[in-house]
Amino acid sequence: MRINNNIFYSEGYKKLKLLSVFILTFSSLVSVIAQEKEDRDIIESKKLLSDAGLEMKNGNFPLAEADYRKAISLNPKDEIGKYNLGTAYYNKEMNANAMQRFLQAASVASNKTEKHKAFHNLGNTFMNDKKYKEAVETYKNALRNNPTDDETRYNLALAKKMLEEEQKKGGDDEDNKDKDNKENQNNKDKKDNKDNKEGDDGNEKEDKDKGNEKDDKKEGDEKEDKGNPEQPKEEKKDRKQPVPGKLSTQQIKNLLEAMNNEEKKVQDKINAEKQKGIRIKNSKDW
Repeated sequence: MRINNNIFYSEGYKKLKLLSVFILTFSSLVSVIAQEKEDRDIIESKKLLSDAGLEMKNGNFPLAEADYRKAISLNPKDEIGKYNLGTAYYNKEMNANAMQRFLQAASVASNKTEKHKAFHNLGNTFMNDKKYKEAVETYKNALRNNPTDDETRYNLALAKKMLEEEQKKGGDDEDNKDKDNKENQNNKDKKDNKDNKEGDDGNEKEDKDKGNEKDDKKEGDEKEDKGNPEQPKEEKKDRKQPVPGKLSTQQIKNLLEAMNNEEKKVQDKINAEKQKGIRIKNSKDW
């Protein structure tokens, strides 16, 4: 008696096909559910950002900060929450927190305009921390995304100037340290030579005392008068001369006034072009 195996193959194929359909359906359902959750999170995140903005206007920073954090956790790929929270920290002079958020915003920004604003404000936080080298590189990144921004160019020039002054000061401090070390070593050598001379004079005096006991006192007195060299006069301490390249208080004041005047010229130019929609501020608004 022969058994038709085709029946078993047919049944197995049907089961496998049903299983495949079930898996595909389940996967699609999971994807739909995940997408729906992501959409809900984005909507909720936008609502929280709006609420946080109103709270900042009303001066309620703690509540605004909490809403910004919630919005960022719901939609971590979005740069708006990170940037706005960074701006809030910046205005509150919480520089380290602002630096962190602007860096995050720059890393996830989706276009050049957003990257430029994030890098510009990140550069400002480096300037506040007197990290001029980092500020220079950050302003350069901002200009790579928007080469036409006058304020970013101005800030870059200022950062370069401050970095140059810092490097000059560091070199001068090192030179002064080397000079002090050299002077200390010279003074030590002079003291050692003086001690050796006095030791030699003492030995010579002792020999003469043994040779002629009668004239000991007289020769000893003459030796004491003539043998000891004149003590070197105390050298005048070198006064530190003004180091070329360093700015005096008045020069710093003049520089700041010049910068303020230059900034006013830039602002006047911006105001004259407002009808074109141009807006530049020290801290870039979203």
